[in-house]
Amino acid sequence: MAKQRPATRAIRVQTKKTAQKEHSTPLFLTSSFTYDSAEDMAAAFASDSPEVNIYSRFSNPGVDEFVNKIASLEGAESGVATGTGMAAIFSTFMTFLSKGDHIVSASAVFGSTHTILTKYLPKWGIDYSYFDMNKPETIEPLIRPATKLLYLETPSNPGLDIIDLELVAAICKKHKVLLVVDNCFATPAVQQPIRFGADLVLHSATKFIDGQGRVLGGVIVGRKELVHPLYLFIRNTGPSMSPFNAWVLSKSLETLFVRMDRHAASALELATKLQGHAKISSVKYPFLESHPQYAIAQKQMTNGGGIVTFELKGGVESGRKFLNALQLISMTNNLGDSRTIASHPASTTHSKLTESERQSVGITPGLIRISVGLEDLADIMDDLLQALDQS
Repeated sequence: MAKQRPATRAIRVQTKKTAQKEHSTPLFLTSSFTYDSAEDMAAAFASDSPEVNIYSRFSNPGVDEFVNKIASLEGAESGVATGTGMAAIFSTFMTFLSKGDHIVSASAVFGSTHTILTKYLPKWGIDYSYFDMNKPETIEPLIRPATKLLYLETPSNPGLDIIDLELVAAICKKHKVLLVVDNCFATPAVQQPIRFGADLVLHSATKFIDGQGRVLGGVIVGRKELVHPLYLFIRNTGPSMSPFNAWVLSKSLETLFVRMDRHAASALELATKLQGHAKISSVKYPFLESHPQYAIAQKQMTNGGGIVTFELKGGVESGRKFLNALQLISMTNNLGDSRTIASHPASTTHSKLTESERQSVGITPGLIRISVGLEDLADIMDDLLQALDQS
């Protein structure tokens, strides 16, 4: 049989059936596993392979299924799951950075990632430098002999900045620096950074991968020689994914491609309709021709994803009036849900940044981020338009 296509693999990559011959993979809710002999038990503990079931903090058949699906979809050799997306980011930093090392990061990153880079890494003697996603020419001058890792999100949260991954990968390869890409906003259904030269790809599986706002999770995939030290760090420090969450997330992947197509189709139409609205000064979406990196988005992504941002002319006060006027759309600090979500990054996810830091990454006072859900688009538009009238 020919190699299965990605949307098929998202459904058909499964853990080996048990003696019950179940069609759908069951939950493996066990903290530990048994052995046939003392010799088998000793051999298991002598191994540091994630393929040997010892304890569910180390490995679990359901977690393995989820990880194997993501690795297959991203074009990676191996992977490891974590309890949250932030655990995936922190574990990656801790595995590959030591005292005296330096990391180069995009300045447009999630607020908690910014906190790790600016507050916690310096505590352990790890230095950082920020580059502007819209100025990739600023990357190479920041690289030092001590630089070990370059980190970025594309599209970025929440500004939807996009960077040419092939260009960044070439710089990293030249200087022998690991390229780590957060692919959370796109998902492997839309973009596979490894195809363009990334060494490691990570996700907050809490977002579009789950798709219904139910569970937390994170995952990191890449080459085996890079994933193995990550596995050992996570195995020994404990930010592992629970078997139940892995079961939910693996089931979620079965509908990922269908959901992302719907999210993206609605998001593009919504973004197009909002352009030129009297209360809005600008609209940003990767597949709008007005996006500054539209050509790069077309090269790297199969669609524009499910996030749209727009700038209200009235700033913070208009943003609050808009949110308070919403009737259908949810106000919550998540994204990638079946339900449409609106948020105001300046006062929530990125509120810990200074005003100048927010401005530098495009988080203006009136910026609204919409995670476009799976409801009928006409109902989403009706709610947005009535809220805009009151903002």
